[in-house]
Amino acid sequence: MSNREAMLEKLSALEVEHAKALAGGGEKYVERHHKRGKLLARERIELLLDPDTPFLELSPLAGWGSDFTVGASLVTGIGVVEGVECLITANDPTVKGGASNPWTLKKALRSDEIARANRLPVISLVESGGADLPTQKEIFIPGGAMFRNLTRLSAEGIPTIALVFGNSTAGGAYIPGMSDYVVMVDGGAKVFLAGPPLVKMATGEDADDESLGGASMHARKSGLADYFAVDEQDAIRLGRQIVSRLNWRKQGPAPKPSYDEPVLDSEDLLDIVPGDLKIPFDPRDVIARVVDGSVFDEFKPLYGSSLATGWASVHGYPVGILANARGVLFSEESQKASQFIQLANRSDTPLIFLHNTTGYMVGQEYEQGGIIKHGAQMINAVSNSKVPHISVLMGASYGAGHYGMCGRAFDPRFLFAWPSAKSAVMGPQQLAGVLSIVARAAAEAKGQPYDEHGDGQMRAYVEGQIEAESLPMFLSGRLYDDGVIDPRDTRTILGICLSAIHSAPVEGTSTFGVFRM
Repeated sequence: MSNREAMLEKLSALEVEHAKALAGGGEKYVERHHKRGKLLARERIELLLDPDTPFLELSPLAGWGSDFTVGASLVTGIGVVEGVECLITANDPTVKGGASNPWTLKKALRSDEIARANRLPVISLVESGGADLPTQKEIFIPGGAMFRNLTRLSAEGIPTIALVFGNSTAGGAYIPGMSDYVVMVDGGAKVFLAGPPLVKMATGEDADDESLGGASMHARKSGLADYFAVDEQDAIRLGRQIVSRLNWRKQGPAPKPSYDEPVLDSEDLLDIVPGDLKIPFDPRDVIARVVDGSVFDEFKPLYGSSLATGWASVHGYPVGILANARGVLFSEESQKASQFIQLANRSDTPLIFLHNTTGYMVGQEYEQGGIIKHGAQMINAVSNSKVPHISVLMGASYGAGHYGMCGRAFDPRFLFAWPSAKSAVMGPQQLAGVLSIVARAAAEAKGQPYDEHGDGQMRAYVEGQIEAESLPMFLSGRLYDDGVIDPRDTRTILGICLSAIHSAPVEGTSTFGVFRM
């Protein structure tokens, strides 16, 4: 099978999984929702956005492989409203009434991180029945961070806007309660700490939905609603109006006013990554199809050649790029990366990490040569770098190499994976082989014969498990990335992310931890 065929096969499988998220709760519940005169989550987003502008959906596979619906009953992403890039969240009421499950919470908290780091105004399109009660033990205590984050965003001068279309009950009532601006839809919004049944049980009082938490009541009596919308379209109009009056300004430098498109065709990106990741590929072939004018000014090209480093621009934004060329990171690559990251911080230049690494080199020669301290030097540089980072997993991303190339734990502003990517502590065969060696040594130490047949079964089982758990859909389902993307969309997605990043100041640092020499 050719590289292109292998990639297209993976993209086809990815499309099937994305379709599950788009389907929400299924045809029955979508039809019921429409019959009530209500818009779907993505329909609301589409009306909110400026015409003909993109929406970068984030974590669409959240909850994949779990007992919950793919997408976790929440749509999140970055879009442009009245010329302002905003972080948008929308409950999907076709999935259990928009109830929040553990993956919904993880997805919501990740969107908060993105909004805060990149200084993006937040628009919440609210219609949720609150927590999924059977899983409340996993939601209630950590879920308070959602409300904490809203108040922190507000304290930092990042606007928060809630458009309430339906239920926003119990803890969910604090979403509008803690937002800077609140719009409620007449006849739809129901915002209260306790609904009529609970009020009856707690106080003996008889009350209806409207008098307890309707839009009219909150607009006229409680004052919780700042704007009263006659219907959903009106609420979206009012939301856009609010954004238009924010007087919002980006704090990062603007891109170049003009730039050249890549000379080479992005369609070729389907041909670059082999189906077998043991076969190396040249990341410069990727870079040439992503950066402006296909121009890449390589830094130290003859030193540490397993890692390509250099300067370029994407959609007019200057960037530094670190890209694995032959998988393994040696001492030279580690030192080169550390210097390059320092230079990027001195020039306030965002960094893009393109992953295809099996990790840092092991063996007697390399241990004696200081691979630990040199690898630690690179990880130190990545950890303490203050310029924004974006990571793209193209192929393998194993072991500490995943860390050195700014994996999820190192707070990249955004992290995406190609369908060809794999990430784990090590490759499946290597991991199974290590377990086999350890088991064999244990048997020998006890003077017992080794079960070769059982060893074969164990290795096959472990290889299968690690292979399944290192695939991008599995990792994306757990929100270890912000989405699995078509390689051909890489340039566009990087452009959207870089534009969002520049909503906040882009500043480096000269302060790093102690580099062991």
